[in-house]
Amino acid sequence: MKRITIEPVSRIEGHGKITIQLDDKGHVAGTEFHVTQIRGFEKFTEGRPYYEMPGITARICGICPISHLLASSKACDAIMAVRIPPAARKLRELVHCAQIVQSHALSFFYLAAPDLLLGMDSDPATRNVMGVIAQHPELARDGIELRKFGLQVVEVLAHERVHPSWIVPGGVATPLGVQARDRMLSELQPAKAIAERTIKFFKGALDNYKEEISVFGSFPTMYAGLVDGKGNLRLYDGSLRFRSATGEIVEDQIAAEDYKQWIGEASLRESYLKAPFFKPQGFPGGVYRVGPLGRLNAADRCGTPAADAEFREFHERFGVVAHSAFLYHYARLVEIIYALERIEVLLNDPNILDTHVRATAGVNALEGVGMIEAPRGTLIHHYKVNEEGAITWANLIVATGHNNLAIGRSVQQVSEHYIDGTKLTEGMLNHVSAVVRAYDPCLSCSTHADGSPAMTIQLLDVEGELLDEVSN
Repeated sequence: MKRITIEPVSRIEGHGKITIQLDDKGHVAGTEFHVTQIRGFEKFTEGRPYYEMPGITARICGICPISHLLASSKACDAIMAVRIPPAARKLRELVHCAQIVQSHALSFFYLAAPDLLLGMDSDPATRNVMGVIAQHPELARDGIELRKFGLQVVEVLAHERVHPSWIVPGGVATPLGVQARDRMLSELQPAKAIAERTIKFFKGALDNYKEEISVFGSFPTMYAGLVDGKGNLRLYDGSLRFRSATGEIVEDQIAAEDYKQWIGEASLRESYLKAPFFKPQGFPGGVYRVGPLGRLNAADRCGTPAADAEFREFHERFGVVAHSAFLYHYARLVEIIYALERIEVLLNDPNILDTHVRATAGVNALEGVGMIEAPRGTLIHHYKVNEEGAITWANLIVATGHNNLAIGRSVQQVSEHYIDGTKLTEGMLNHVSAVVRAYDPCLSCSTHADGSPAMTIQLLDVEGELLDEVSN
């Protein structure tokens, strides 16, 4: 038995590795996706006042702190038992849509584009964002400008691009002014033009990736995402829906506080990342996927004109339920268009300028759950407090966790298709890494190092055969 190790998996956020076991003929016998960090936020926040949780948990990630701020603040809203002012709800959705734009732009243009534009078998020395800039400068410039737009909207609203303190329990800290609104509106149309030509380019290039579409996690699973009462895609609010692999709605309108009835969490021997599963189908059978592809499969439509047109074309091309993980790239571009349209709708709503943007209260409930759609999928923050408002228990189910089982199965499928142990090439291994990148996992979000790396001690005989193994 031979073992191939891909460490680290590059162009993702966080630390992970892949091991591939080969049999005596060089065929793939098994694979494992390892997340090698230890999460600590649930434990070291115990004893902290609930109102500090948004600021603390935002530090989980530098790419999507807004997601944690929002989910955490919604959990705190529930502990306070308040209804936040309408203008605050609109402002929260606005900053969230801006974060979706910048995060999806980062994933598509910076992390995935080197594979898509330069080739998965190209020279790894230049298969990176600098290589994209050298060979496709206009597309690279579009990526920079689109991400810049999203970050600037975050900065205008929250006064900081990373880890802002503007989103708070009960609403937001300050209202939106006319001048700031008009500045964002003036910069919106160029961003929309970039999104339109990028998705046009990608759709025109899809035929180049027929093989990847057919084997990149192209197996049937359930899908989950937030929708409103009419089945429209929602990012900030809405209720959770599960759709089956064949298109039927399995469960609908699941409220945040009811998530534990439907979602269980299992521990895996090979990873510090938990593996959520759909409880009625048990573990490990209850595999489902979240994120851009999960949302487009779960929803009936997006709810904005241009995104709805792209949504229909997507499903006409790939079916009522699209199963290939490669299509996460496509789905991200559809969601960028949707988020930009929602930004325009929200900015043109005169009520968003209302100055009443925060509700205040103390502890009125000893438990609260916040749920939103982070860029990578459904994010859940669940807190319990004592009468003084100190955290006694916390649980975070992060988007990448929901996808953990599906990522593992995708690694297996791609490895079986591409890996030939008798004549290994770097391109073969890059295909395996590329299927992980398709999910755009944020391992920094889903698990957190405690200051020391995970360690495995292996005892091998003189021929390299594994005799014993101990892991910390």
